[in-house]
Amino acid sequence: MTLQQTIETKLADQLQPQHLQVINESANHNVPPGSESHFKVVVVSDDFTDKPLLARHRLVNQILAQELQHTIHALALHTYTAQEWREKHANSPISPPCLGGSKG
Repeated sequence: MTLQQTIETKLADQLQPQHLQVINESANHNVPPGSESHFKVVVVSDDFTDKPLLARHRLVNQILAQELQHTIHALALHTYTAQEWREKHANSPISPPCLGGSKG
């Protein structure tokens, strides 16, 4: 599993986000090709309701503590409640979660 996948899995499991985007920005930095050291995370979660920005970032940092200690060099966080996301991205609504569809 790549570091990007690990970040996605941990945040999805812990925050149950309505929207999650993990972008590997390492190629924009002076690191070897294929590196996974610089990331941007956009996450929309009800867990952020009534929490100030610093508390939201601390929550994400706590979830990714192991990776921050050993492998992540830089982590840009964009944390929103569902309401904040709708207000900021009114033209780009959150897609509903997949309910499995039909396989027949």
